[in-house]
Amino acid sequence: MTVSRTIALGFLAVILAGALLLMMPFSTIDGSWSDPITALFTSTSAVCVTGLSVVDVGKYYSFWGQLCLVLLVQIGGLGYMTATTFLLLLLGRRFCLKDKIALQQSLDKSGLAGVVQLVQSILATTLLFELTGVFLLMTVFVPQYGFKQGVWSAIFHSVNSFNNAGFSIYSDNLIGYISSPMVNFTVTGLIIFGGIGYQVIMEMYLWLRDRFNKSPICTVFSLNFKVVTSTTAVLLILGTLAFLVLEYDNPDTFGALNFPQKVMAAWFQSVTPRTAGFNTISIGQMTEASLFLTIALMFIGASPGSTGGGIKTTTFRILFCCTTAVIEGQEDVECYQRQIPPAMILKTISVVFGSLLVAFTSAILIELTNPQVEFIAALFEAVSAFATVGLSTGITPTISAIGKLILIATMYIGRVGVLLLVSAAFGDPKPRSFKYAEESLLVG
Repeated sequence: MTVSRTIALGFLAVILAGALLLMMPFSTIDGSWSDPITALFTSTSAVCVTGLSVVDVGKYYSFWGQLCLVLLVQIGGLGYMTATTFLLLLLGRRFCLKDKIALQQSLDKSGLAGVVQLVQSILATTLLFELTGVFLLMTVFVPQYGFKQGVWSAIFHSVNSFNNAGFSIYSDNLIGYISSPMVNFTVTGLIIFGGIGYQVIMEMYLWLRDRFNKSPICTVFSLNFKVVTSTTAVLLILGTLAFLVLEYDNPDTFGALNFPQKVMAAWFQSVTPRTAGFNTISIGQMTEASLFLTIALMFIGASPGSTGGGIKTTTFRILFCCTTAVIEGQEDVECYQRQIPPAMILKTISVVFGSLLVAFTSAILIELTNPQVEFIAALFEAVSAFATVGLSTGITPTISAIGKLILIATMYIGRVGVLLLVSAAFGDPKPRSFKYAEESLLVG
């Protein structure tokens, strides 16, 4: 049982347990047993923090079913190993070397030192952001729905926002709050902080603490922090401007809004593909150019060590730096005056190629099993599932059972990771004691 197999099978076990709970009569409003495929799809979507759903969550699941969804989303957002570590900490169990290695790989940490302490920081950070989101959203939901329902709605949406899921207990998701600044900026703020990664948040906290205490020791940001924050900021700004231009006169999306509301809606649509499935406009009514832009943003996704999916911002930035190096005639790939190791470049290419292969294979299979679906809608659904986003053009409930099983597999692969899943299937790679002779070939 290798570390990669432990993580892969751990996620699978949580998904199956969640599906069993969601099948129970107490999970549905009418008190009947749920369809197995529906329960499996919803559980996979929750554990993989995707947000795709084949049913109306608010009308199909009871309070206990919705509570089960929240717990599955929380476990999926923290990660199987982090959630397991939390339980072991509660039980007072000591951690062996294998446990620390598994944690180190699941958190994408460079070393073993301070792994358990990092888990404790992650739990504290998660609790802080989610509680902040709850109190802010209560100011909108409580006056509208009353205290009990308003508090639960705030908890449900805050947990889903920070964990970059996208489940909503409202039939139109958050379309009804397109003009609410509190809902828009609270949800997008939680999505951004949940998507930049815990280590980036920790570095930001340490820098602010040193500045506040006027510490003589200057905090030096890591390369990961610089790449994640700068790439995220650029993508968010460019995405907002692009959506504003592409949807400005679309009568089905931004057309009826005034200019400040259009900017806010464009900002929301730029944030939510990274990678939470909330929407304040009808995705199916967007222009094809906006759909392709959303697909691109979903594929890039969030950042390493976060609750989001996709190929990650660092992977995208390394590809960009590789292209820049070739254009400038450089042999080394550099970023912020640091050289990117060749092994990291090879891993980047593998992640992108594997991700493209999975996404396009999933889209083609969905199209073959559902001929009535347009290919752009199938591609949108496949990328949304793989990048664990949860946005949909509206075809999720209408596709066949085989199509739903394809999406289930796609969500699972996207959450676990292509390389980790391959490692779990074939075992850890073994180093070779020889090298082949080099030979050039034509490229480009």
